[in-house]
Amino acid sequence: MIYSQANDKKASILLIYTGGTIGMKVDPVLQALTPFDFSQILDEVPELGKFAYRIDSYTFDPLIDSSDVEPAHWISLVRLIEERYEEYDGFVILHGTDTMAYSASTLSFMIEGLTKPVIFTGSQLPIGTPRTDGKENLISSVEIAAAKDEEGHPLVPEVCICFDNVLIRGNRSRKFNSDNFRAFRSEDYPPLAEAGISIRYNRNLIRRPDSWEARPIFHTELDTRVSILKIHPGITPGVVRNILLGEDTRAVIIETYGAGNAPSKDWFISIVREASERGKILLNITQCVAGCVNMDIYATGKSLKAAGVINGYDSTTESALGKLFYLLGVFETNEEVKSGLEMDLRGEISK
Repeated sequence: MIYSQANDKKASILLIYTGGTIGMKVDPVLQALTPFDFSQILDEVPELGKFAYRIDSYTFDPLIDSSDVEPAHWISLVRLIEERYEEYDGFVILHGTDTMAYSASTLSFMIEGLTKPVIFTGSQLPIGTPRTDGKENLISSVEIAAAKDEEGHPLVPEVCICFDNVLIRGNRSRKFNSDNFRAFRSEDYPPLAEAGISIRYNRNLIRRPDSWEARPIFHTELDTRVSILKIHPGITPGVVRNILLGEDTRAVIIETYGAGNAPSKDWFISIVREASERGKILLNITQCVAGCVNMDIYATGKSLKAAGVINGYDSTTESALGKLFYLLGVFETNEEVKSGLEMDLRGEISK
C-alpha cells in the first residue's frame, strides 16, 4: 500500500520498509517493540519535513525479518522499483542489517543501467528508542537520494548502503560489527560520500550511466543454484566432494586463504578438477576482510587456476553470490557466465 506525505516538491522519494529494527517502536500498552505506521513517518522523524520533499512510503506485508530474506524478496523489490521508477527521484529501502549487504549487492546486478539512487539503510537500535541511530541514517539516506548535480542529474545513481554517516557502494559492503553503530564497511573501495556538517561526495568514485535518458533494464530471473565452500584446516574430502560435486549446484564460491590459496593435497586438487570438468563454475574469493585474489603468486593458487577456478579478485562473498545469481539467471552457457565473472559489471571488483 502506498502512503503519501507531500510538501512543496523539490524531490520525490519512495521510502520502502521491508522490515528490520529501524521500523520498531515501543508499544505503550504492550511494552514491546512493534512496527510503527510509516504513513506517519513525519510524526516519527519530523526533521524530514524540513527538506520539503515529497516522501511516499510503501510497507511490505508481511514484514520480512532480515534473517528470512530470500531471492523472492529481491524480485519483489526490483519489480516495485520498476513499477514506480518514473514517479520518483530516488528510493530508500529500510532493511534489517543481517542481510542488507546481500540485498544491496544483488539489487545492484538486477538493475542494469540505473539512473537514480537506491539507498539501503537501517539501524542498530529501533527508531523509537532515545539513542537510536535510525533517525540519522534515515535523514542522511533521504537527503542523498534526493541530491542532484548542477545539471539536474542524481548525484549517486547507484545501489548503496548509508549507515553511520558513510555512504558505500552496495556491492562493496559487508556487515562488520553486530553491536556498534558503524555496522558496515567497504574495505576495498572508498566511501562514495561522508556526512558531517555537510555531505561530502567523492564524485570521482561514483559510477554514472551510459545514458541518463535510457530506462534501466530490470532483471528478475535469478538462478540460485550456488553453494559456498569455506576452506579451513582439517577439511575433509567428503565435505569438499559433497559441495563441489552437488547435483543441484551449478556454481560454487570457494572462500580461500589469503591471496587465493587452498590445500595443495592431491585429493583436493583432484576434486576441484573433477568439478570443473563436470561443468561446475568455481569462483575463488578470499576469506580476508580486505585484499585481492591473485592465483599467480603461490603454487597452490596456480594449481587452482590450472584446475579451472576463476579469479574473484577483490569481490566480497555477498557480491559474488549476487553476481552469480544474476549471471546464471541471464546466461545459459557456462562460458557466458565465466566471461561475466571476469568483468567489472557494477563496480564490484577492481581490475
